[in-house]
Formats: sequence, structure tokens, C-alpha cells
Amino acid sequence: MITRHAVTATMILVFGLSSVLALAQTPPSGAELAAYRGLYAASAAGDADAVKRASKAELNAQDAKGRTPLHVAAFQGKAAVAEALIAAGANPAILDSERYDAVTIAAVRDDVVTLRALLAAGASAKLITSRYDGTALIAAAHLGHPEVVKALIEAGAPLDHVNNLGWTALIEAVILGDGGRRHVETVRALVQAGARRDVGDRQGVTPLQHAKARGYTDIVALLQ
Repeated sequence: MITRHAVTATMILVFGLSSVLALAQTPPSGAELAAYRGLYAASAAGDADAVKRASKAELNAQDAKGRTPLHVAAFQGKAAVAEALIAAGANPAILDSERYDAVTIAAVRDDVVTLRALLAAGASAKLITSRYDGTALIAAAHLGHPEVVKALIEAGAPLDHVNNLGWTALIEAVILGDGGRRHVETVRALVQAGARRDVGDRQGVTPLQHAKARGYTDIVALLQ
């Protein structure tokens, strides 16, 4: 039987991380952006003043892909609009059709400015998101976004959440990372925050064992 773990690993090997992420998240296409009207158009364009004129129904409306204006603002990196939307009553916990919230969208984009704006406005770093039942922290660790990881840790993201692949943020930073500087700094941030190093994958293999097997000497030093 082909497991989801195996499918994900194969996709990463064949298509690369960015392509796998593109399959997982669906930002508005050029055609969708051009067709947006009202609050959607304002959110995409960064027009925070338009939020003040929006109705409650507009704030939490969802398009054909389940995206709210807040999702669109996160995809477009419009931090001021994201803050204004939440302040006006937009629900930051709504998930789109791919099960992503605005925080995870900003985390995947490595958009620290928008991420911090969302968190300061009241969005949560603790939601379970994506088809993998993960978190924004796991997604950011996977991609090696250390500043995003630090911001999420500061906001109380669950350090040791295990997704439905059996992986924590620390495990993903090792097995889906490249062992380079950004993944080293990601591991450092997780370890310094107290992420458990003894939690293994479904086969019981720990992050340290994975790092040794891959020859990631800097990460091995952090995990020992």
C-alpha cells in the first residue's frame, strides 16, 4: 500500500519543495484577482480604508476556493489590510478549501511583516491546518523560515504537535530541510524554545538520528 508519507516524499523528490507547496496552497490567480470586486478587490490591492465600509457579511465571505478577504490579504502580503479586517470583525480562524488559515499562508510565504500583523491583531498560531493536520509552525520549519518560526514560537505555537504524517516541526526541519543555514537556524530556534528532541517519527527515528543519516553536522551538534 502506498502511504501518504511515501507520496509526499516522492513528490518532494520529483517536483521539489516549492512545487509541493504550490499544490497544497492555492493563491488567487491573475484572473481571479482581476475579477474580484468590493472587499476582495480592496484586500488584494491593499486598500485598508475600504474595510471600514464593509458589512459583516463581506468580512467573512468565501469565494469558490473558500478564501475570505483575509486570506487574500495574506496571500498578497497586505499587512495593514489584514490588521484592519480583523479589527473590523473578520474571523482569522476560517480555513480555505485547502484548510489553510491566514497565519499559515503568511508563514509559508515567509512574510514576517504580515504574520506579525495577523498575530498582533488576534489571529492564533495554534490552529490545526492543512490536509496534513499540521500547524503554521510545522509548515515554516519544513521550509526553513527561521524568523517566521521565532514569531510563531513567541505567539505560543504548539512546539511538539504531530501531524498526520507522524512528524513534528523539528522532524520536518530535518527530513524536509537541506541542512543549510536557514534550516540550521530553524532547528536552533525550536531547540532553544524547548521542542522535544526525543519524539521520533512513526518508525521511532528521532530528529538526531535523521540528521546523522543525512550528514547534517551542524544540526547534529544542536540536537546532541
